[in-house]
Amino acid sequence: MKKLIRFYLLVCLSGLSLQSFAAKVDSLDIPSAAMQKTYRAAVVLPDSYTKSKATYPVLYLLHGGGGQFSDWLRQTPDKKLLHKLADQYNLIIVTPEGEKLGGYLNSPVQKDNQFETYITKEVVDKIDNTYRTIRDRKGRVITGLSMGGHGALYLATRHPDLYCAAGSMSGALDLNIGSWRIPPEFAKQITPGFERILGPMGATPDAYAANSVVNMTDQMKANDVKLIFDCGVDDFLIEPNRELHRRLVYKNVPHDYTERPGGHTWDYWENALGYHMLFFDKVLKANGGVAMSRK
Repeated sequence: MKKLIRFYLLVCLSGLSLQSFAAKVDSLDIPSAAMQKTYRAAVVLPDSYTKSKATYPVLYLLHGGGGQFSDWLRQTPDKKLLHKLADQYNLIIVTPEGEKLGGYLNSPVQKDNQFETYITKEVVDKIDNTYRTIRDRKGRVITGLSMGGHGALYLATRHPDLYCAAGSMSGALDLNIGSWRIPPEFAKQITPGFERILGPMGATPDAYAANSVVNMTDQMKANDVKLIFDCGVDDFLIEPNRELHRRLVYKNVPHDYTERPGGHTWDYWENALGYHMLFFDKVLKANGGVAMSRK
């Protein structure tokens, strides 16, 4: 009898565990007037969304330079990672498209690469007009990995009216690849992608410097955007991350910076995202940017 009771309790607890992370994933087409294209985004809605009329904070989560919008749902070791985080922190998670080496910026030379406008204007507007969101910076945060890490800090620095906090995981924080720990073959492989959106590296160095987050510390100091970024000690992008940290310390800009064991891997990013969520949750609560019922 005791064994039967224990078995029943185990089954019940297992069921509760499965039900506790019941977030829903939408696939949403988001057109871009700036680029005359339509891209797809994934939207993770917490389980509570359909059970209430509350408005919700939103995390914009950006993919890396070789990836696409679905990476955060398909590439993490735990395929339910975003479902769990959406339910745990009671917020909406949006993973928009940034294309391969799109840079999350408005290219001065490639007119069909205007991802700064797309992410900050067209995606935000579509999400706010489709879902019950907190339509204010106090309820928006943004982070990403690698190219998406640079993109998140870049967009938040240039648009502090949109986001209250921003982060980067293993971010390519300096677009001058000379600061990266990479072999010449890899540098040769990725150079055409950068030159497509910013022009020849040797001929337009100012464009690379002006669009590199590592050179934006004065703007970061002037903004009221809470910052968190980290990098693995074995990552080829560790030096640009250390340099941004040094410059922020020198300018007395508050930020959260961490180095952990690991490299440029999904195991690292899955672990890092949990820390970003803790940081964002604290900022959102301090702002009053948490899920709120409509009156």
